[in-house]
Amino acid sequence: MKIKKFKVARVSTVPFFILTQLKSQLENLFLSNAAITVIASRDEMSSLLDKSEFFNYIGVNIEREINLPKDIVSLFELVRIFRNSNFEIIHSTTPKAGLLCAIAGFIARNPVRLHTFTGQTWTVATGFKRYVLKLCDKVIGILNTHCYADSSTQMDFLVSQGVIKSDKISVLGSGSLAGIDLDRFDPVRYSQTDLCKLRSEIGIPLDSKILLFVGRITLDKGISELIQAFSSIVKNDESVYLVLVGPYEPSGKEIINQISDQEVIRKIKLVGYTDEPEIYMALADLLCLPSYREGFGTVVIEAAAMCTPTVGTNIYGLADSIVDGRTGMLVAVNDAASLEKAITNILNDPQLLSSMAIAARNRAVSEFDSKVCSQLLLLEYERFLK
Repeated sequence: MKIKKFKVARVSTVPFFILTQLKSQLENLFLSNAAITVIASRDEMSSLLDKSEFFNYIGVNIEREINLPKDIVSLFELVRIFRNSNFEIIHSTTPKAGLLCAIAGFIARNPVRLHTFTGQTWTVATGFKRYVLKLCDKVIGILNTHCYADSSTQMDFLVSQGVIKSDKISVLGSGSLAGIDLDRFDPVRYSQTDLCKLRSEIGIPLDSKILLFVGRITLDKGISELIQAFSSIVKNDESVYLVLVGPYEPSGKEIINQISDQEVIRKIKLVGYTDEPEIYMALADLLCLPSYREGFGTVVIEAAAMCTPTVGTNIYGLADSIVDGRTGMLVAVNDAASLEKAITNILNDPQLLSSMAIAARNRAVSEFDSKVCSQLLLLEYERFLK
């Protein structure tokens, strides 16, 4: 049964986040009678938001880094939009969008102001910058009606750090930002012919093993440790290839450009951004996400649904998305040697790889269906509207 139609603004810093993390949830909310407006910066991916039949899109420049003059302009623009549109719910994700929305929504007196934490940038910062970024998260917690974390370990971390009080934050279901579309992330969608064709297109022999990375190619995602580990693996096993799927950021591009070993360069396949990462997940043997910070790690569950286990770092968030020893392995942060060992152990043990793949798929199906996650969020919206 549909609830009474209501107006909700979903705000993120960049379109990439909307397209890769929230698209399925927004479609489900639309079908449940929500009138959705998406607000995000305008960039090369904005045209994809403009074309959506499930929501309206308003472009507002939101800088990812601290830029006081531009941040003030963005804040006034958000206040204007919030006042004119009379949204019943404002729901933000990503750090900068969260801060600006918390302030703008409070000024505009929007009745329900929500934010979902998806990882803290200040955990990898130092000195005054760490203090300022942590303070921003505290402001988000104070000014919003309620907040969510996309994993239980992240919620516990935020409470323990004094960022937010325990009664103002919760986790929906088993976690994740929006669950995953199990119709989309289903390995039966791709035949062996499809996968062999893709291998040929990106230049990987049929008998080779494939290690996959999906996400922003940046320092915070552990790209440096991944390249170090892969460089060592290649010296002992010529059959392993690394496929990088996702957009470059300056720090990531610098790491890739510094690779001098021609054999390593030859074994790395750079795909860039794609709106079909699931076909690479179906092709891969193992996903690797050696991130320094991660609210949950949706890509881990997406890969799991495609029967691909993950090696990731033992940090809050990934400790929820990876069941260590069952759906993948957890290793120490910033430890290329441990990463290399875990990857090698799994790739060289077909029985272990197979059992992890099956367990990963089963868990993704049973706990992270986007339709179920969307219904949980809809019930939250209904609760606050009452």
